[in-house]
Amino acid sequence: METATLNATATPVHADVPAFVSLTDKAVEMVRAAIEQENLQGHGIRVGVVGGGCSGFQYSMDFESDAKDGDVVIEQGGLKVFVDPMSSMYLQGVTIDYVTGLQGAGFKFNNPNARNTCGCGSSFTP
Repeated sequence: METATLNATATPVHADVPAFVSLTDKAVEMVRAAIEQENLQGHGIRVGVVGGGCSGFQYSMDFESDAKDGDVVIEQGGLKVFVDPMSSMYLQGVTIDYVTGLQGAGFKFNNPNARNTCGCGSSFTP
């Protein structure tokens, strides 16, 4: 299976690859800062969906150095974002932001397709 690549504006390079997940400028900035802090130059971020959480599915993020077979790779602001094929169907139209507030700071997934989300915002029902 091929790895598909999307450019910085998440416009498909291949006509059969939909634009789906994007990061705000602040989220890109914070991921890049974490990569630098962890001394992981050359790495990107893997975004995915896994079973679990109080609503059935939860989002996952981790550092990644290389694409895996079948991944869609998006490049935003010089940051590579890797998404596996199964997760890509749940991440259609999702925007990842980095927010700060009285309760702390962290990444927030804004999913227009989620029917239900939990109170903490880290799990959802498609």
